[in-house]
Amino acid sequence: MSQADLLEELSGWSREMCQRELPAALPKLVSMYQCSDNWKETIRLFKIVIEMFMPHVSILELEQDIFLQLLPKDMAQWIEELTSCVRYVCSIEEQVTFGSIQSLPSFVLQVLITTFTHCKDGDSVYCGRLHLVSDLLQALFKEAVFLEKLLMELLDKTTLSACASASEITSIISVIHTFLEMCSVVSKMDHALHANTWKFIIKQTLKHQTLLKSQLRHDDIVRSLCEDILLSFQSCLHLSEHMKLTGTQESTDQKLFQKTVKLCRFFANSLLHYTKEFMPFLSTSCACLHQLYLQIHSSFPPSLSAVSMSDHHKNEISSLFIVVLESLIPQLLSSRSFMELVLSDCQDLPPEHHFAHCLLLINIVNKLPTLPDDLQMLLCSCSKSSERLSIFKSVFRSFARCSPEIKFPVVLQVELEKGQNFLNVTFYQYVCTHLCSCIVTLLPGCFAELEHTLLNAVLSDRMLESLLAIDVWCFLARYGTAELCAHHVKMIALLVKACNSNVYHLAHLTVLLRRLLYLLDADNQVEFIKLFPPTQEENIYLWQHVSLSSIPSTLRTEVEVGLFKVAVSQCSKLLKGKGILEEIKQLNISLSALVTACQFSQRTLNGEQESDVKDIISQLWSILSVKQISGEPFLLEMVCLFLDLFAFVVRNVDPTMLKQVVSLISSLCHEESQSHVKLAVLNFLLLLGRIVIPLEVQVAVLSKVSNLFSMLLADKTWIVKHHAIEAFAQFAEETIYEEIVPQCLNSEETKNSVVWFLNQNNLLTEENNRRLQRLKEEKQVLETFFGKATKKHKEGPISLEPAAKRPRQATSTDEEFKTNIEAAEKSLISIQSLLQESAKPQWLPEKLSHIQNLLIKIQNC
Repeated sequence: MSQADLLEELSGWSREMCQRELPAALPKLVSMYQCSDNWKETIRLFKIVIEMFMPHVSILELEQDIFLQLLPKDMAQWIEELTSCVRYVCSIEEQVTFGSIQSLPSFVLQVLITTFTHCKDGDSVYCGRLHLVSDLLQALFKEAVFLEKLLMELLDKTTLSACASASEITSIISVIHTFLEMCSVVSKMDHALHANTWKFIIKQTLKHQTLLKSQLRHDDIVRSLCEDILLSFQSCLHLSEHMKLTGTQESTDQKLFQKTVKLCRFFANSLLHYTKEFMPFLSTSCACLHQLYLQIHSSFPPSLSAVSMSDHHKNEISSLFIVVLESLIPQLLSSRSFMELVLSDCQDLPPEHHFAHCLLLINIVNKLPTLPDDLQMLLCSCSKSSERLSIFKSVFRSFARCSPEIKFPVVLQVELEKGQNFLNVTFYQYVCTHLCSCIVTLLPGCFAELEHTLLNAVLSDRMLESLLAIDVWCFLARYGTAELCAHHVKMIALLVKACNSNVYHLAHLTVLLRRLLYLLDADNQVEFIKLFPPTQEENIYLWQHVSLSSIPSTLRTEVEVGLFKVAVSQCSKLLKGKGILEEIKQLNISLSALVTACQFSQRTLNGEQESDVKDIISQLWSILSVKQISGEPFLLEMVCLFLDLFAFVVRNVDPTMLKQVVSLISSLCHEESQSHVKLAVLNFLLLLGRIVIPLEVQVAVLSKVSNLFSMLLADKTWIVKHHAIEAFAQFAEETIYEEIVPQCLNSEETKNSVVWFLNQNNLLTEENNRRLQRLKEEKQVLETFFGKATKKHKEGPISLEPAAKRPRQATSTDEEFKTNIEAAEKSLISIQSLLQESAKPQWLPEKLSHIQNLLIKIQNC
């Protein structure tokens, strides 16, 4: 029986006959199908097997007996016939309009996507039998690739007139979007196929831009491009890391790396061309583009999250890919949506993206001079309606969140001039330099916002933000006119006077003021002194924070003398007061100003000045009591100032008083004491190493000195411990009492710390990974703290004044008696010590008799 007769007979079989003859008929039909080379006969055989015999095949046998045997060849034949169809249309020499072939591309694309998907999922489709059809699948894939190539040639050849119908426009859009779907299928199958598909998509969108621009799915195209860029980039990183860690440079890996980098470059160029032409339609794609930039730069050196790679691979990626990605930024700056996103006040970026975001902002700062004036003004201004910050405010905020990169520190390479070698700079230097460079070309209308931003940054909770703002402000003062610098000095001086609380705002403002004063020219320095005369009591608060070395030598003596006199006068007046809290605060201000004046007059402190200082010290000493001072912040501050002032006359004071002062600080300074108290004590101990201690108090003083050093050298606070080691090393070098040096080192750990310091060795060595992890953990703690502070500031206005204290409760009568008796007893002990060293004054017996009568009256009450 011929094959045609057999098929005719089979066509007439009943359902029951097919089921009964299945074991014999199905293998014969499959064999005929596989050997058939006639398209019409193949389709007929396929239809008979599927419609008449497949319903009777067990589900467990379908894969082995039918699908695996028929489908691969069937798909290959379909593709072959479609290829012939497309090849024929391509061969037509006359112009081909899209409308004349409208249904062909869509049908071909559906077959191609199905084919590529089938080849891609071969492992799961054929399970353990893939090897049986691998050759067929490979041939199928090649046929599909060739068909796609022909289809792209055909579509390149076709035209779409300006008066095309809505149906034609819809069809060509569908074709482009289907090619986009194909990209996601073939992305991991073949690099060349993937790239050619994207090349075609971009080419077609640009070719028909006028007709299609408002109907294309721009978000999908941009998102897919970004995903493919990231996928290729991650492959580059993986390959470079593998070669770096294994120490191999195999030709296969290296060629694959170079090929993948070029693919990254191609995708980046495609994105660049697309955004250039369709930017007005990409407002909703800005978030995706922003994320692309952040993900790329957070994974690439010098980011702390970057993988390990060789310099050669880093330079190759940078020169071929990163440089193209950077070209995207100028185009995005024309998008209002992108600006609103990047400069938003509500940024909620993961920590690993903070550094990359700051780099992006600096990139924008660098582009400011090249932008139109109206766009520059827009970027340099805030918008309350959209919560958009100015570019400067965004930079400062973003920079402050990069504490690990600043502390590590991250190093960047910059090229000062074209053709010169790259220079390594820290991240802090990089940001500061670029901000200062921007100021040089900034539009005049932007300076008001810049000054406002700088002031807010100086007053920031975050010290890193404040330090950067101070550096930039100093550049602005130097770059600007002398009048501008003088104006800034005056403004900051007025703010310092207004900020009469010891808070971080004041610390930041005074650092800025001291630096700006050095930049004033001679004439404006004279004007500053006239504007804020140091001889007036109202200016004492300001001058206590001024470094007198910034004043010209011709004016300095006048300032020192004036400040000294008014400070002494104010101290004397306040010491006669009632000792209420407000008076103590004012007294501390006057003492601080007096210390400032003495610091620059100490070499020429005349007899009258020394006498005035001793008088102030004597009056202070009479009101200092360990019990009163402990736990009172303003009194502790007074003790610190007392020690600073005492240092200027310590060589000429009574030995007994020296002993009493050392006893006082020994009682006040303990493990729980505040750091500023410990630091003041260290400064005083250092001074004791430079003087000759009177013999009669030597034992008492030196024993307490050794005890204090022992305690401070073992302090748990790192800054106190570091200062303690420095002070002790200097003390040991300068003191003539060498016997107490070993007594200060009462533990092996303390001894090792000092030895390591003297040998200029690091006491602790920390691996980079451990250090980085510690810095990240520190950042989490800081972000939590600053987050609470920011929330608190939003809930209420920031005030430079401290929160109101709880009213002091009235002390009990018994407590008042006790305090007064202790003060009287202390005074009498001091008089007794004086009588042992010098002759008693003539008026003393009469005065003591009067006191004795007063005591008798008190006893009789």
